[in-house]
Amino acid sequence: MPSPRSTDIETLLLRLPLFNSLQADEIGRIAAGTKELKALKGEIIFHKGDICNGFHLIIAGRIKLAFVSPQGIEKVVEILNEGESFGEAFMFMEKPYSPFAQALVDSRLLHISKNVIFEEIDRQPRLARKMIAGLSLRLHQLVHDVESYSLRSGRERIIGYLLRDIPDNALGQPDVTIDLTTSKGTIASRLNLSQEHFSRILNELSEAGLIRVEGRKIHIPDLQRLLGA
Repeated sequence: MPSPRSTDIETLLLRLPLFNSLQADEIGRIAAGTKELKALKGEIIFHKGDICNGFHLIIAGRIKLAFVSPQGIEKVVEILNEGESFGEAFMFMEKPYSPFAQALVDSRLLHISKNVIFEEIDRQPRLARKMIAGLSLRLHQLVHDVESYSLRSGRERIIGYLLRDIPDNALGQPDVTIDLTTSKGTIASRLNLSQEHFSRILNELSEAGLIRVEGRKIHIPDLQRLLGA
């Protein structure tokens, strides 16, 4: 009989798209090489140069991947949320991490052993296909980001960021409120903007009546007008 803890981990794994098509015995083998981690807000999950012994899946919370320049300037590469994974590329390359990972809020993670994944891929090629698909999607997003930084203005990048998580059923509403659950400095870095530039554009949008800023809440009084801005 599996222990209560291994049963809990199997349940968490089955919630994730990467593993939801696997059979009970397959999930059981992966769970045996998986441990649950908790990271408090601000806690470093791994540093640049640490050895990668597996990859992480986010059960709850938000994780930042970032670099620090020789001048001490932080550049955020990705902001990852519940259900997303990170570290697979370094695991497959068997290289140390080049960014660092930090919890932006209190988070729960699963760390899945490299050895158990490699063994399961040898047994089940479809798992490899799903992991390749996930990495390809990540690469596509990174290419899109580079294109955005190169071809879109800072104003367009910020509007795109504000609008990206609005559900479809809110598009017809006259007034929408967005909660910035990540600090403005982190968002600015993610959009390849300085914090000063980010704040200046928010002020410009506010003065134009396109948004109203209250701390980390952004009120959009006319969504269609912002879409056309």
